[in-house]
Amino acid sequence: MCLICDRIEMVRKPTSIVENKNMKDSMVEKSIHSDRGDVFYWISKTESVPTIFFLHGVTANHTLFEKQIEAFGDKYNIIVWDCPCHGKSRPYEQFTYTNVATEIKNILDAENINEVILVGQSLGGMIAQYFISLYPDMVRGLIAIDSAPFGDYYSKSDMFWLSQLEWMSRLFPNKLLRILMAKACGTTEYAQRKMIDMLSDYDKKELCHLLYIGEAAFIQENKVIDIKCPIILIVGEKDRVGKVYSYNKEWTKRIGCDLHIIKGAGHNANEDCPDEVNEIIENFFRS
Repeated sequence: MCLICDRIEMVRKPTSIVENKNMKDSMVEKSIHSDRGDVFYWISKTESVPTIFFLHGVTANHTLFEKQIEAFGDKYNIIVWDCPCHGKSRPYEQFTYTNVATEIKNILDAENINEVILVGQSLGGMIAQYFISLYPDMVRGLIAIDSAPFGDYYSKSDMFWLSQLEWMSRLFPNKLLRILMAKACGTTEYAQRKMIDMLSDYDKKELCHLLYIGEAAFIQENKVIDIKCPIILIVGEKDRVGKVYSYNKEWTKRIGCDLHIIKGAGHNANEDCPDEVNEIIENFFRS
């Protein structure tokens, strides 16, 4: 598969909401402020419909859900954000799951939203779980895409290698690191190009640190979370990022929820196979 690599530069550029003009026109950029930093989000305020908050994965940004905004933007009230320490939401001090969940609550409060459906990809799915542990009555449902569970799923070896991500990623030349990350996240040219574009927000030092912060916080804040709301899991058949695929197999077995395996998709299954993933999401919403 051809991957255009000449876009990989150590240049920080501003993040735009979408590449599609109609999508851009439908979203309003806003931000909230705390002592930790400014957090940017985009919302398509539509009255009398459910709110869906899309939470992207580590090193990505809100544009990860471009295809989902296209599919659902005229049916639901959509929120996407740049997670703290990502995209426009940086600098940001003290990345913890507690702090990040608090930012979500502050956004919902600012928009007078009392109930939300959470769709989280990778790190975003873990943030969603932590939010549910703090504010269970606010969440109507959870869709976790290529994510991993909180709880006692992890061996001591798993936790050790999670803590080593930053220095190990620094061993790779900058350009090669970005290519490998793009190929690990996507099996299609579209998903790989999108990942390269999102990674261009960060220089190598910041990129390597980002790979670490979510895992470091997880090691400190991991706990068993009892999710009462409806939940489904989605994972790419070819997801080879860590042990995400096997964690999802065990996760669905323990809690008895549906697991949808997306044939041919990698870690960013919503980008590799957007039509199939969107159909699953839509069926979940309808139910």
